[in-house]
Amino acid sequence: MDTRIKAGGRSAKPYEHNRARMLISCPDGPGIVAAVSHFLHQHGANIVQSDQYTMDPEGGMFFMRIEFDLEQLADRVAGLKADFQTIADKFEMQWNLYPLSQKKKIAILVSKEDHCLVELLWHWQAGDLDADISMVISNHPDMKEYVESFGIPYYHIPVTPDTKAEAERKQLEIINGKVDLIVLARYMQIVSPSLIEPYRNRIINIHHSFLPAFVGGKPYAQAYDRGVKIIGATAHYVTEELDGGPIIEQDVQRVSHRDDVSELKRIGRTIERVVLARAVKWHIEDRILVHQNKTVVFI
Repeated sequence: MDTRIKAGGRSAKPYEHNRARMLISCPDGPGIVAAVSHFLHQHGANIVQSDQYTMDPEGGMFFMRIEFDLEQLADRVAGLKADFQTIADKFEMQWNLYPLSQKKKIAILVSKEDHCLVELLWHWQAGDLDADISMVISNHPDMKEYVESFGIPYYHIPVTPDTKAEAERKQLEIINGKVDLIVLARYMQIVSPSLIEPYRNRIINIHHSFLPAFVGGKPYAQAYDRGVKIIGATAHYVTEELDGGPIIEQDVQRVSHRDDVSELKRIGRTIERVVLARAVKWHIEDRILVHQNKTVVFI
């Protein structure tokens, strides 16, 4: 009898085949919303949701997330992108168009601690994470059987100081061109620039601390030594600066002098898994725009 857990991910809703999202960032100025709305109207699209934010109407940046329905979208995406480029050039836009029918593919990297990985798999199995988890890669073999019970490929690539470069080459070989997002679910290795560059703003890390405080290793011990009254976790995009990338989501919980390092870690694990799951969900739902080292998150 096959005892494997049924693979997750929800079935596409009928409207999703004709629905897409656009993310736009550009220098602020008059006429942007009107131009985008008029363009979509001209092409027969129906706007179902629109969010926008300006940093400063005088010389600042403008950000927009717009969701729309368009009949026979799959056959019209290429033409739509080509036609929109004229507007994009006029307003100096950085933009992307994402059909909902094209689910993002995720690679999860993990070490020994499993709480963040398990949370993501739960969300995925329940259909709350509308993406395809294409693979899990780990420098330890511990979770192979559990992950494969979901029908997800598991790659064990050991990492030591002497083999780190070769391990990273193998990781990139497995990942490159096959996924849209990389999630570091308590992956306790520093990611090299060779992986960061091709996945700029597409690698999400969970840091077990409320950044920018207590960066680097053993943040709960650092927090305990400082006698903190709140602890937290931070999900951020990975950059070459350790724990210094654009912050996506954070959360905290109050603690007291009675809580030792072990208790801080226990509380922190709950915060970590919730914060990471939120950040991943927002990314795959195209809710995040990055500007310099900050994010605009439409939720």
